Amino acid sequence: MIIVGLTGGIGSGKTTVAQFFIELGVPVYNSDVEAQKLMKSSKRVKNAIIELLGEKAYNSKELNKNYIAEKIFENKILLQQLNAIVHPAVRKHFLEWAKQQNSPYVIQETALIFENSAQDFYDKIILVTAPELDRINRVIKRSGISKKAIIDRIKNQLSDSKKAPLSDYLIENTDLTKTKEKVSKVHNTLVKNWS
Repeated sequence: MIIVGLTGGIGSGKTTVAQFFIELGVPVYNSDVEAQKLMKSSKRVKNAIIELLGEKAYNSKELNKNYIAEKIFENKILLQQLNAIVHPAVRKHFLEWAKQQNSPYVIQETALIFENSAQDFYDKIILVTAPELDRINRVIKRSGISKKAIIDRIKNQLSDSKKAPLSDYLIENTDLTKTKEKVSKVHNTLVKNWS
């Protein structure tokens, strides 16, 4: 089984691309969704987050996302410390999940492959790109967070120009029909590589 990483900056359309792979029958693990679940369900992860960020990191049992975002996006050291708690737990969970799949390849959708020097975990990496203005507008539309907050997040991620040479496949996500065609081509190549 080939382990594929699917990455891209905030607002690039990773989840849209992941959905196209799901439609082709490919098992996709959404790291953001699973990380949120682990941050609530794993006592070890939860205790470590409270120790790092304080009791306000949780409202009763729910994650206080706004509080966490305010704390970490202004402070790179805190962000790295939070990632050091959450990412290994997600990685372990992903590997357990991957073993249960029956497919030529599986995809882990995750934003920070290169930022976390995790590229060696994957056999192949797909990078989703889009112009920065498109990315900002998409995030404002879907989540209503401020332009400044989005730009801060973009600054915390490596630029596409640095990630592209390290990736095996590039999918520019500006036109959904073309995006779908590119996904289909990558899928056929991956299935051929496996067989």
